[in-house]
Amino acid sequence: MEDEALADIADRLYGGPLDDFVAARTGAAKDAALQDKQLAAAVRALPKPAVAAWAVNMLSRYRPDVLAGLGGLGERMRAAQDSLDAPVLRELGRERRSMLADAVDVARAVAQEQGRPISDAVAADVEETLRAMTADERAEAAVGSGRLLKVLTADGINDVDLDGAVALPGMLPVARTTRRASPPPAAVKGAAAKATAAKTRTTAEQASQPPRAKPRLEAVRQTPRPASPPALERAKAALAEAQATEEEATRLARDLQEQEERMRLEIAELQQETADLRSRLKAAEESLDRSRKGLAATSAEAKQAVRAAGKASRTAMLAQERVLRLASN
Repeated sequence: MEDEALADIADRLYGGPLDDFVAARTGAAKDAALQDKQLAAAVRALPKPAVAAWAVNMLSRYRPDVLAGLGGLGERMRAAQDSLDAPVLRELGRERRSMLADAVDVARAVAQEQGRPISDAVAADVEETLRAMTADERAEAAVGSGRLLKVLTADGINDVDLDGAVALPGMLPVARTTRRASPPPAAVKGAAAKATAAKTRTTAEQASQPPRAKPRLEAVRQTPRPASPPALERAKAALAEAQATEEEATRLARDLQEQEERMRLEIAELQQETADLRSRLKAAEESLDRSRKGLAATSAEAKQAVRAAGKASRTAMLAQERVLRLASN
């Protein structure tokens, strides 16, 4: 079984309409079985993605520029976290909220174009997944693969859980990492030789010394280890981001409360206007009813008048004929 063949089939499946996934997978497995039964089994084992994951896959397929923008933002946020730059983190947090809102709108539009509108709940899962990709390079690689299977979440401290999150995880691109420059080969050999000699001396010293007696309660009286510097730094960065989020959420809540009050006033005015219109409508309907009744009465009188006029016309004509006959005699 060739990995490239499986990857090509997976890309076609996860890049197609969600409602057609099962049928398309079955067809692809049948076609693969004609040449490679192992490949066919691997195709049949490809899981169907969740709706939110499918929407993110559509974003990766049709609007990779959106994911590229979020990836660049995530890189800047991680750099600010490493330097514990709280003001920059707050600014980037506001920028991320704006970019996420725009990205979700694009995801909605793309999903609609592919024949599957997404609900508000699914849109919220899409936003959570895109937020996770800005927090973790591995999550960014998973989202960019276009083969996402489930929603990703990030708490700002722990790594994003990618277990079962993507199809063919062994084919994901390696996440970008900052690596230290490797020392020259001579330095490496010298360091290795020194380490070996030190290890030999340490082993010899330990063998010559008598074993130390361990304290009886050592296992239950160990002093808790202090938090490692990297974990502490990440916690501080998460705190700075949480404070920025709280500040922005407070401002948003205040704006929404003001908007709510304006809408309440507008609704009250519209209710009063509706009541006035209903009163005017009722009066107009009553006037219309009277006019209809008057029209019916007038129409009946007009018909009677037409009949009377016809009768009078015939009587006049008969009288004129009689006058003519008498005059002729």
